[in-house]
Amino acid sequence: MQVFNVSRVTDIFLLGFQGLHTLKFPFFLLLLIIFCVTLCGNLLIILVVSCSRSLHSPMYFFLTQLSTLDIFLTITIAPNTLRVVFYEGSYMSFIGCLIQYYFFLGSEATECLLLGLMSYDRYQAICNPLHYTMVMTLTFCLRAVLLCWLAIISMVVMFSVLLSQLWFCGPNIIDHFFCDFDPILELSCSDTFQIKLFSLILVIPIVVCPITCIIVSYVYIIISILSIMSVTGRQKTFSTCSSHLAVVSMLYVSIISIYLFPSQGKVKKIVSLFYTVITPLLNPIIYSLTNRNINAALKNLFSINSGTL
Repeated sequence: MQVFNVSRVTDIFLLGFQGLHTLKFPFFLLLLIIFCVTLCGNLLIILVVSCSRSLHSPMYFFLTQLSTLDIFLTITIAPNTLRVVFYEGSYMSFIGCLIQYYFFLGSEATECLLLGLMSYDRYQAICNPLHYTMVMTLTFCLRAVLLCWLAIISMVVMFSVLLSQLWFCGPNIIDHFFCDFDPILELSCSDTFQIKLFSLILVIPIVVCPITCIIVSYVYIIISILSIMSVTGRQKTFSTCSSHLAVVSMLYVSIISIYLFPSQGKVKKIVSLFYTVITPLLNPIIYSLTNRNINAALKNLFSINSGTL
């Protein structure tokens, strides 16, 4: 009989971005600024939509949900990333590592489903404008978002059950700035086939289905736009979905590149940094700069506040 002297992992050391040296403090300051701007920008979007009656529509309701998810993701990733950068690596408990991954997984997966819903909303608004108010009702929007949250929560619970059945014996070093799926599984001494198979199956409802919905919706949207005779009409119609298309492109290109074409080292960290830190920053900027209604609501909100002072 062989006896294996192994111990269960209790702490994780995140290597983060090694070798920054003189760039450590500028990089830390940059991440801190991005963290603050991301929170303020997404909170401002939620505030403007909530306070402006003209923005009480399905499109902006989904936008507030997107901003909420971006805040959720930023709070999950950014604080510990700042700590990892400042100390050039940082310890965290293994339980804390798993919790961070669950929150990260839940926010990213929910955002994928939400972007699919937003594309369906744009399809109804552009291709079926006469039936838009009958289809995209408040009840439908609330139920759709609630269903997305329930589906993702169920998925996270199943992931937690499968991960709890694995034995993690080390090493306890993760060459990343946050706890992601593959780095966590690399710490396991157990057979990970079952959970990897489960993750592949979940790609269909979480990634493939929303992407299919987005592609089909935009095919019909493009056909409808091309049928408009005036150039001005085409531009005006396309402007209503250009911001959503930009957000979709950023998120899915980065996610697909990191998970379907896995890379190692600095490339993986840079791509991961893009969709965990940069994308939540760019989302409110893209929507506020390209959306006339939000810009008008922002001006009205600030003019009202300045008038009351």
